[in-house]
Amino acid sequence: MREFLSARSIALVRILSLLPSATEILFDLGLGDQVVGVTFECDFPPEARNKRIVSTSALPEGLSPAEIDLVVKERMSAGEDLYHLDRGAFSEIAPTMVVTQNLCAVCAIDVSEVDDAMTYLGCRADVVTLDPMTLDEVIDSVMTIGAATNTDDRAAAIVAECRERLATIAARLDGVDPRPTLLLEWTDPAFTDGHWVPDMITAAGGRSMMGQPGANSQGASWEAITDCAADVVIVAPCGFRLEGARHLAEEVAARGVLPAGAEVWAVDADAFVVRPGPRVVQGVAVFASILHPDRCGPPNPAHAVRVA
Repeated sequence: MREFLSARSIALVRILSLLPSATEILFDLGLGDQVVGVTFECDFPPEARNKRIVSTSALPEGLSPAEIDLVVKERMSAGEDLYHLDRGAFSEIAPTMVVTQNLCAVCAIDVSEVDDAMTYLGCRADVVTLDPMTLDEVIDSVMTIGAATNTDDRAAAIVAECRERLATIAARLDGVDPRPTLLLEWTDPAFTDGHWVPDMITAAGGRSMMGQPGANSQGASWEAITDCAADVVIVAPCGFRLEGARHLAEEVAARGVLPAGAEVWAVDADAFVVRPGPRVVQGVAVFASILHPDRCGPPNPAHAVRVA
């Protein structure tokens, strides 16, 4: 994170958020009025939809997971961007702070393109880069933005609430046997859980069968998936809400490539899993309800559904 201008009043900060998770955090911190630009994916809270859209996808609409994977690989091999940064809009909104990432070029526009645009436009905005890899780092990213925006007290309150909720879940699950769990972040080709998601599974009373905490998501063969001996399979594909995840979970289950006898669940990935903001703590609660409904109650059907 770059040095911030200590003399700058928070009232003068105009924030461009290039991450849906950062947009959520900024609104949670009471900075919604300071947010002047967002991405096409920033849909929570609903008020974010009223902001100027500065970043859009370069991918065609209506593609299947396999088609998306192919186009992404082709564009990355050719050195082409996966996102379009509207430099005209960037210039017009004149941000004094930009929140971006350097974690995944597939998931969102990264800091290198932001730096290029700022150089081209002669913009001197402060840049906050968020790159959480673990559940703790996701929660701590609230403090990072709080420190950058002089909202430390509110950030600390949000973090305390997140950790208190995790402690409550842990107390409910005290003494349970962790259930072997497979999570699919993509279905064609198959990618298993990475980054903070294995931590979420552990906190929910599970044991990730193929994910590595704090490591990137990894491609996996269907043979390895079939043989992984998971009791529960959670389908939470990046970029999909519940209905899309359910459709993909049904497709995968129908192919007979999942562990025999495993429960198969679809989860609203964008809301509770793949966006590294405070709602991943709610995602832990969703996972806990799937894995241990006797301790945590059944999951809200608006958040997760079991696939026959």
